[in-house]
Amino acid sequence: MLGSTHGTFTTDLRARVVACGEAPPAVVHGVTVAPGDLDVSGRPLHAPVPDLDRFFRPESVAVIGASDAEGRPNTGITRQLIAWAERVGARLVPVHPTRTAVFGIDCVPSVGALAEPVDLAVLLVADPLPVIEELAGAKVRFAVAFASGFAETGEAGAAAQERLAAAVRRSGVRLLGPNTNLNAFERFRDDLEGPAVALITQSGHQGRPVFTLQELGVRLSHWAPTGNEADLETADFLAYFAGRPEVGAIACYVEGLKDGRSFLLAADRAARQGVPVVAVKVGRTETGARTAASHTGKLTGADRVVDAAMRQYGVIRVDGLDQLQDTSALLARARRPLADGVVVYSISGGTGAHFADLATAAGLELPTLDQAKQDELHQWIPEYLNVANPVDNGGHPVGDWRGRKIIDAILADPSVGVLVCPITGPFPPMSDKLAQDLVDAAEATDKLVCVVWGSPVGTEAAYRETLLGSSRVATFRTFANCIGAVKAYLDHHRFTAAYRSPFDEAPRTPSPSLRKAQALLRPGRRLSEHAAKQLLRAYGIRVPREQLVTSAAAAVRAAGLVGYPVVMKASGAQLAHKTELGLVKVGLTSASQVRDTYRELTDIARYESVDLDGILVCQMVGRGVEMVVGVTHDELFGPTVTVGLGGVLVEVLDDTAVRVPPFGEREARSMLGELRGRALLDGVRGAPPADVDALVEVVLRVQRMALELDGDLAELDVNPLMVLPRGQGAVALDALAVCR
Repeated sequence: MLGSTHGTFTTDLRARVVACGEAPPAVVHGVTVAPGDLDVSGRPLHAPVPDLDRFFRPESVAVIGASDAEGRPNTGITRQLIAWAERVGARLVPVHPTRTAVFGIDCVPSVGALAEPVDLAVLLVADPLPVIEELAGAKVRFAVAFASGFAETGEAGAAAQERLAAAVRRSGVRLLGPNTNLNAFERFRDDLEGPAVALITQSGHQGRPVFTLQELGVRLSHWAPTGNEADLETADFLAYFAGRPEVGAIACYVEGLKDGRSFLLAADRAARQGVPVVAVKVGRTETGARTAASHTGKLTGADRVVDAAMRQYGVIRVDGLDQLQDTSALLARARRPLADGVVVYSISGGTGAHFADLATAAGLELPTLDQAKQDELHQWIPEYLNVANPVDNGGHPVGDWRGRKIIDAILADPSVGVLVCPITGPFPPMSDKLAQDLVDAAEATDKLVCVVWGSPVGTEAAYRETLLGSSRVATFRTFANCIGAVKAYLDHHRFTAAYRSPFDEAPRTPSPSLRKAQALLRPGRRLSEHAAKQLLRAYGIRVPREQLVTSAAAAVRAAGLVGYPVVMKASGAQLAHKTELGLVKVGLTSASQVRDTYRELTDIARYESVDLDGILVCQMVGRGVEMVVGVTHDELFGPTVTVGLGGVLVEVLDDTAVRVPPFGEREARSMLGELRGRALLDGVRGAPPADVDALVEVVLRVQRMALELDGDLAELDVNPLMVLPRGQGAVALDALAVCR
């Protein structure tokens, strides 16, 4: 949103872009952005990526307020920082005005007394603001502020945080916090191999389940506890982690976002790199949103918009921390799928059927194995058992040499990309042998092997040693988490294989429509239907033939020009709901009806004290599918575009889909696919198929309008948009527009 990214982009810059199609270089998060990297509304098209190497691996660390006095909170923190500095090979310098040494390390009295530049300063002070300018003078690159009492506490705290953020911007120091913690300085296991999970959290405690993945053999590379994000934010770490070669997946716990655009740019960078992002985003309910705001002082955003924006850029949204843990671990470690088919293999027909039901309902593809494959499996499995998928081995074959043969045969099928074996409980020695066979088979294949270990105990050797000891088998404790993670895995790779960044196609220069549209806008006011339709016409969106008249005689002449039958409507800037007031008449077929209707409409308007700019005499458009296309302004993401079933159905069914511009044709068609009433566009009960191509074109033109008029257009509601039979186009029968 303009003016929301650290004050970088202003309406003045946007005015220059609109007026002359060019702008001077801008600075975003300390990175210079060339005019060609800005969209038509002056916003960046690529994520600025801060160089955080010296944050996570500094050569020198200053601890401001270091202490070794027993019983003081700063003492425990200082001790942990000393241990961390030793692990990463950093030189640590304590800073304290009255001490000569802390834990035996020579101490300096102030930041100004630091003998050489410092990469990272940790501020163990109640008020970090006075220290920031000192850090700039000492050429400190990064700082961490643990202090609380800022935006999470209300208006006064938010004002204090803004003063801190302003000081940080002036200083050039990059700040983590305030209201953060020590999670970035945890001890990470260095004996684990393979792609790692990088963790971003706005609440330190909520990251604990993912951090403990290390105890299950999953490597963790970084933990960024962003706190209140006065400067460094989730998007900064997301963009940075997406470029790290050791990172296989990024796990996020997000309470709110400082800037929606920055988040989407960072997610776009991850999608380009093929790095999966899994996120818990708090705020699905009003209570959750309110609580999150009180914790970190963040905007949680309209959940429907957040959900849609994440899907656009391939961010996998999950609800629970257990799902965050399981899904990010699978995505980090699993290789690219060779096929989308999932086969369920079990020692119990009931278990297989149960899992297969849940998996199919979740949208996983469980292909029926062909007859040749079934015949092959029946070499080792009794004929009376089902092996079509799910595969039921009856139990006994897993106890001998047949068990591995069955697994290898399933994995050899070209339609199979994932093998899932639910083991609902330990049944030694069968379960032990089965677990070992699955691990051995996983080591010999490029396909994904998943196991659900259903025992509530979790201390069995088959689980703790065999399954968790394998880096190739993905092990879960519940059916639901396994199914969700496998679906996310397959969806992610389909998404990235076809991904084309919408920012690459975003308009960089204004269209000829913009000047026409700007002449129609009335700042701070709602436009009449007639003016709103002129706005649509400026962007090439078809509206009915119509004339605005101010007398009965003019109405009759207009009807003759428009062509009978006609529709007559009252038109006024403050007139949003005409039908309820009886200010719309349809199917008028004669001059006398037009004359009488004009008088009736003006009489109703006078009685209802409605100010009119005239009466619209409109072409009557043939029947089609009524849709709605609209623009609203989201506090996090700026302009958003909505499409759904129109007319009264939009209020009754609320069957809509939303996207954040920019987006292309494929995304516009995907919006239609999300609608529960999508079949109406295909033709039902003898109705002809609707002109879907024309509807998509309207959605894309409205999106262009939203981008170019961002900052000027607060709301647009095209309802109904009549989508005519295939090949006949779409016509905006009514429109409402509100200017900012």
